[in-house]
Amino acid sequence: MEPINIVNSVITPLDRKNVDTDQIISKEFLKRIERTGFGQFLFYHWRFDAQGNEIPDFILNKPEFKNSKILVAQDNFGCGSSREHAPWAILDYGFNVVIAPSFADIFHNNCFKNGILPIKLTEAECDEILAKGLAKPYMMEVNLEAQTVTGEDGNVYKFNIDSYYKETLLNGWDEIALTIKYEEQIAAYEAKRMAF
Repeated sequence: MEPINIVNSVITPLDRKNVDTDQIISKEFLKRIERTGFGQFLFYHWRFDAQGNEIPDFILNKPEFKNSKILVAQDNFGCGSSREHAPWAILDYGFNVVIAPSFADIFHNNCFKNGILPIKLTEAECDEILAKGLAKPYMMEVNLEAQTVTGEDGNVYKFNIDSYYKETLLNGWDEIALTIKYEEQIAAYEAKRMAF
C-alpha cells in the first residue's frame, strides 16, 4: 500500500445517494484475480452507453475531472454487496479519498485496508462541497495528519478517524505489512515451538 497524507486535487462531485458496490464495479467485471485493472470499469454503466461510448454528461467523463483524486458523494456510499473489488476499482481509477456523509460499514473498512481514505463529513458540509464542485472545478486539500479538508476558498472541514487506521494509512501498512513488522518475534516463537 502507498502511504497517504496530503492530497491536493480538484474534487469529482458525484451528487448521488445510495451508490452501491454493483454500480461502483458491476458483477460482469469481477473475473480478474489481481487487485489492478478494475479502474477502467468504475461506474461502467453510468460512464458508457450500450455501444461502449462515453456518456458526455456523466461527471467522470468531463475533462476537468479526469485526474481527480478526491471523490465526493452523498449518504450511504458503498452499500450493497461486500465485494472488495469496489475499493480496488476506485483506487485503480485514481481516487485516494472518498468523502461522504456516511458509508456502508464493510465498504468503509475495505477502503482503509486498500489504501483509500474514506472521510465522513456532515450532510450539510457535503452538500456545500458538492454545490461548489458542480458550479466549477473546485480544488481541495486533504491533510490526514491534521484531519482537515480545506477548500480553495479557505473553508476548513474537520474529520475524525480511528487512530489505528490513521497510522496504517500514513505509513502505507496493510495487514500483511503489520504482520511482517513482527517477523523476528514470530520466527523466534516458531523456533521455540519446534524445539518442543
